[in-house]
Amino acid sequence: MKTFSAKAADVERKWHLIDAADQILGKVAVEAARLLRGKHKPIFTPHVDTGDHVVIINAAKVRLTGNKETEKIYTSYSGYVGGQKVETPKKIRARRPELLIERAVRGMIPHNRLGRAQFHKLKVYAGPEHEQNAQQPEPYTL
Repeated sequence: MKTFSAKAADVERKWHLIDAADQILGKVAVEAARLLRGKHKPIFTPHVDTGDHVVIINAAKVRLTGNKETEKIYTSYSGYVGGQKVETPKKIRARRPELLIERAVRGMIPHNRLGRAQFHKLKVYAGPEHEQNAQQPEPYTL
């Protein structure tokens, strides 16, 4: 018996549409990462990009549980003295709401070249309109 290993040419990619309105951020991110990696497919192979494309709409309406909206902290550091920046989800939502979902999903996929290739198949939009109508994404329920 031989172990099956998917080839990049064998992968059939679909488009999924997730509506994040009134959904919990973590649940949306988990499902998006699962679809991007291809773990829902029987041909899943860890070292091959077997995932699908994911379009997330209504990112501005995603929910955070508890007091995370004001107490959770996202930090970034520029590398210079005094270059540490601290933001709460409330500030990020006002500035660029897509970033909340993008950061959550990025943390759930591999941190290497394969993960970057999978992350490029994610499209996040703050409102209900998206630019992927030609690809006819299938609605995905959580």
